[in-house]
Amino acid sequence: MTTLDPGAWFTPDGEPRRMGFFTDTSVCIGCKACEVACKEWNGVPSDVAGFTGMSFDNTVALGADTWRHVAFVEQAPVGLEWFGEDAAAGTAPAAPSAQDLRFLMSSDVCKHCTRAGCLDVCPTGAIFRTEFGSVVVQEDVCNGCGYCVSACPFGVIERREDDGRAFKCTLCYDRSKGGLEPACATACPTDSIQFGPLDELRDRAAGRVEHLVAAGQSRAQLYGADPDDGVGGFGAFFLLLDRPEVYGLPPDPVVPTRDAARMWRMAGAAAGVLVAGIAALVGLSPRGGR
Repeated sequence: MTTLDPGAWFTPDGEPRRMGFFTDTSVCIGCKACEVACKEWNGVPSDVAGFTGMSFDNTVALGADTWRHVAFVEQAPVGLEWFGEDAAAGTAPAAPSAQDLRFLMSSDVCKHCTRAGCLDVCPTGAIFRTEFGSVVVQEDVCNGCGYCVSACPFGVIERREDDGRAFKCTLCYDRSKGGLEPACATACPTDSIQFGPLDELRDRAAGRVEHLVAAGQSRAQLYGADPDDGVGGFGAFFLLLDRPEVYGLPPDPVVPTRDAARMWRMAGAAAGVLVAGIAALVGLSPRGGR
């Protein structure tokens, strides 16, 4: 087990620091050690689908029984243009060689959003934000209403079929309280998954992107590191080697509850106008004038 220095968890004033994940997909080797460690530590049920036709991706997607998911994305970069200029010209390209193929791998996880839609809509208080900034579902409080499922812009949170309650990554909150790294980060053999104070991880990630771009990876970019995005930035962000869509991620995620306050104000104003109109009509009617 990896124990972090106490200074990583708290400021000099003793305040808890926001902790999070930086997942560097450029060094992910697809070993799935993170998936196994997550399941083992958290007691998450097995959900291996067997042969899915999706390469080695036998867990398919994040869900109630998959809190870390290593996605395998097979690409032929040259082939991406085959349906563009070549198709318009009516030319048929040659089949890609092994050298043309690119195998992208990314260990996906709950984003622990700064503005978390699941937290906004939970009616029972089952979902809460910890002192370290992570978002956790208390399974013994969850009533299975499912509001959180539709409120997540990433499709991360899901209910288990056997009892209907919602589950997702907790950022190993139980380990955090003991000063330990999350299980997945401890198991990662290449440091693709890095855990620590979020502000430090963002600085480290920015330097890593600069290095990759200088080395010729022109599409290398950070996903979720911007505090001004549609969810206020992620508590678990990523370095990607291509556009988010290539990895099955929304390019511009927005928390569904972002405009909830404005919508309620507009609804209240509309209701007020309606009531005033009804009162005016009643006052103008013969019976109302008596």
